[in-house]
Amino acid sequence: MTYEFSALWLELGVLAVAGVVFTADLLMGEKRGLGALGAIGLAGLLVASFFVDLNGAALFNTYLGDDTSMFFKRVLLLAGTLGCIGSIDHVDRFFPKRQGEHYLMLLFSLSGMLLLTGAQDLVLWVVGFELAGIPLSVMAAMTKDKRSSEGALKLFLSGAASTAVTLYGISFLWGLSGDTTFASLAAVPASPLFALGALLVLAGIAFKVGLVPFHLWVADTYESAPAPAVAFMSVAPKIAVVASLARLLGTGLSGHVDIWVTPLLALAVLTLVVGNVTAVTQKDARRLLALSGVGHMGLMFLALVVGTPEAYGALMFYSLGYVATNMGAFFAVGMVADERGGLLKSFNGLIKTAPALSVAILIFLFSLGGIPFLIGFWAKLFVFWSAWIAGFELVVFLGVLIAVLGLFYYLRLARAIFIEPSTDDTPVPVGWPSLVAVGLTALLTVGLGLAPGPFIEAAIEAAGTLLQ
Repeated sequence: MTYEFSALWLELGVLAVAGVVFTADLLMGEKRGLGALGAIGLAGLLVASFFVDLNGAALFNTYLGDDTSMFFKRVLLLAGTLGCIGSIDHVDRFFPKRQGEHYLMLLFSLSGMLLLTGAQDLVLWVVGFELAGIPLSVMAAMTKDKRSSEGALKLFLSGAASTAVTLYGISFLWGLSGDTTFASLAAVPASPLFALGALLVLAGIAFKVGLVPFHLWVADTYESAPAPAVAFMSVAPKIAVVASLARLLGTGLSGHVDIWVTPLLALAVLTLVVGNVTAVTQKDARRLLALSGVGHMGLMFLALVVGTPEAYGALMFYSLGYVATNMGAFFAVGMVADERGGLLKSFNGLIKTAPALSVAILIFLFSLGGIPFLIGFWAKLFVFWSAWIAGFELVVFLGVLIAVLGLFYYLRLARAIFIEPSTDDTPVPVGWPSLVAVGLTALLTVGLGLAPGPFIEAAIEAAGTLLQ
């Protein structure tokens, strides 16, 4: 039992950055610098994480800092840094008096996500989920129009429903174990009530990340929320959830695999199929990417179901690639949607008026579709390989077929940009911060695809600590 906080320095550091941003918001006349301030602070924490030992327990052993949590934290800090940079132009234009609120919500949400990566207690788990989730609803409603308010309300209500279901399931697990730590769950004998509690917890988590059939809020929220908020919430919360769930399944429920493996596998496969199939029919680029993201969650949950060190390593590497590719796609598509609207036909002939942005979108689409040799190709291949060697051959075969289907709708957007005649010559202004955000994500997408080896090895090494 200990009150030690040394393992929580990154979480505390993010809160310190939030304090600096809040103070600057009160004192600065020019608010545009708040995003740069937040990005510099998070980038500094990311760099510092490579030089400081943050392993160890904290908060009465309800929190554990190890290599697994550190890998996920670095990915989340990268997402937060990119989120701050990519927000600067948008928030300065669309809600110039409320930039501070946007960055504070992002930072508070990020602190909850970091907490989730090392939480090994059900109560701390719920605290982390709420700290991560509630600010996202505020970010989604920042434009204060009818559509964004509706999308934010759907996000908030789905979050509230997921919390209620999760807490109900936790009440069963707590009652049977007499404790809320993950370790105590592993010692509880199997029973119908324990199975009910575990499945309710997993159903609550499925709500939070938009697994099918709990995904109906995703497309509406992503279509209506501010573009930089969507870019951040499309990746960071999902990574935090799978990180926390990997710890719960790998420790607390590792002795009860027969309870959750079949339902979770069914959800993963259903999500993979429905997300990609419904994306084919979309006429709005943001809804297309939203439902594409649902399909990607199916792949990430497949890695969770497989549960081997290779699968967890694949999940961690996939998270890194997903941040670079998906955030870049939403940044770029959002900039076009802000000027021309989000319909696919609004992208017709974009190559003529915004060639650099068009090429960046193509890179992101190819990576999401798994085209060699971008980061998305290696991420999908790593997940499929880990599932194949674990005996999930039929699921891998289905996943490959669905990946081919995914290429169809990604290429629909690419066709509009590069082949279809232009119907709208409205220029798409790209400020320096937006250029940096899109450029960095494109560079990561290409660079990690060309040299994935060291990052795959780091992911496998970090994943090994989870199952010790």
